[in-house]
Amino acid sequence: MRKPALIRSFCLMALSLILASQIAMQKVQAKEETIVPPSTHARAAALIDVTSGRILFSSHGDEELPIASLTKIMTAIVAIEHGKMNEIVKVSNQAYRKEGSSIYLQLGEEMSLENMLYGLMLRSGNDAATAIAEHVGGSEEGFVLLMNETVELLGLKHTRFQNPHGLDAKGHYSSANDLAAMTAYALHNPVFKEIVRTKAKKAPNPNDPWDYKWDNKNKMLRFYEGADGVKTGYTKIARRCLVSSATRNGQQLVAVTINDGDDWNDHAKLLDYGFENYPLTELIGEGQRVQSGLVTRSEFNYALSKGETEQIERRLILKKTSRLDDFGYKGKITISLDGKEIGSVPIYDQKATESLAVEQQKGSWIDSFRLIMRKLLVEV
Repeated sequence: MRKPALIRSFCLMALSLILASQIAMQKVQAKEETIVPPSTHARAAALIDVTSGRILFSSHGDEELPIASLTKIMTAIVAIEHGKMNEIVKVSNQAYRKEGSSIYLQLGEEMSLENMLYGLMLRSGNDAATAIAEHVGGSEEGFVLLMNETVELLGLKHTRFQNPHGLDAKGHYSSANDLAAMTAYALHNPVFKEIVRTKAKKAPNPNDPWDYKWDNKNKMLRFYEGADGVKTGYTKIARRCLVSSATRNGQQLVAVTINDGDDWNDHAKLLDYGFENYPLTELIGEGQRVQSGLVTRSEFNYALSKGETEQIERRLILKKTSRLDDFGYKGKITISLDGKEIGSVPIYDQKATESLAVEQQKGSWIDSFRLIMRKLLVEV
């Protein structure tokens, strides 16, 4: 009579051991899958995915701090958006005498805005920053107004500029998160993107028999795989500041550190962390069929960790019928992560999309514009 009871007890004990082993294994796996954020020596730091704009890491990210020559990221993008690259910039007395880092421009010297921007971003020339500001903004003060207007347009809540070069000044500050968002925005501009990825640049020198030659101060370009920007900075108050970018497997990341004595190594760790844990993932493809007769006209990519893909939700929202249906617009797909909307993709009537594509191939953009306006204003 005791034998079945002993067997039953043995089986229960074995089952308990198996369950305990499985629970322990699950805990180990969960621990292995936990994303461990990197540690840095920075007063503040941030990491952003350029395509999606998602902040992947932030430490004191909204703290308002002096940022030294990281200021010139905004200076460059404002100059590119408001100026013309072939315009000639003349060096004023104020620009010639500007203290701090310099590309050694001479009083009255003339240089194209494009070359001046290379001197600004590769060698951090304060003389170039002042000359650019005076040319594009009419005065240094006028240019600073443009810089702060761009701050407002980008929705940066912890940034304010008092000058175009980054020399320490009261009321001149930004934050790691704002700098990350600002740089991600700037990197969508092809001119800015090309300048900051350049390791060395030559430019005509009217004062000497040899050309200017500027080597980029950003060492990340030389020792980190895929590095393609952006800007160094230093003042006695701000200390060492750095914004770097890198691209791997079609994904571009931007790392920011403010007041960091070991910034080169910390940026390598930040970028590695982003690439390893938050790959850029396609959630909706361009031209993807949604339902009968409806397609997307753009794609949507987002930086996601391995476990987050299961938390993605897509919702189709169709619009009410109106005259604007002649454009073929039918609604949108919203994308949410863990219940929070992270973006949307418009959807169009497939036939209207194909028709517009054919018309665009036949004629110029003016013809396409006329076609759209005719459908909007003439047809019922």
